Amino acid sequence: MKIVTIGSGNVGGGLGDRWERAGHKVVRVGRAGGDASGADAVLLAVPGAAVGDAVASVTGLDAVPVIDATNDFDGSATPEGFDSLAAYVKSLTRGPVAKSFNLNFARVYDRIDDQRVRPSSLYCADEEAREVTERLIRDAGFEPVSAGDLSAAPLLEAHLRLMFTVNQAGLGPFFYRMAAPGEL
Repeated sequence: MKIVTIGSGNVGGGLGDRWERAGHKVVRVGRAGGDASGADAVLLAVPGAAVGDAVASVTGLDAVPVIDATNDFDGSATPEGFDSLAAYVKSLTRGPVAKSFNLNFARVYDRIDDQRVRPSSLYCADEEAREVTERLIRDAGFEPVSAGDLSAAPLLEAHLRLMFTVNQAGLGPFFYRMAAPGEL
């Protein structure tokens, strides 16, 4: 699978490395932009305030599923009229969008494979982006946990505040696992 990562920092770079090890071809696009033509999926991993400029700098996004890993830490990055950054991304790309990887700590990506069970990764997605999102979550070493369609994106984005509160209360960067009874 060909994956284009828009953003090559901790999230985009870390996931890109994991996907390459899983056998995918990863094209990393930085601030200068680039072309996503022929991609099977695109990961958007930039600061929330940079979403508009980042998407505008990339061509070839037509109908390619975009996995939005962005966060709006203080509520100022989501433009007026949108209930989530994911909805904003969808308005810019006009294609299928998923929200994922925004609730996983990139600082511990290198420890995923050391866990007794696969950590979870919450996501929500348009139906056309669901299958590729689940595959890439698994190929990154996580177990996908669906929160439903893209209308759940505001909840996933708001959940970040709880994740950071737990992190700052002393646990530090952590993994989480959501599973049905008997599956842990």
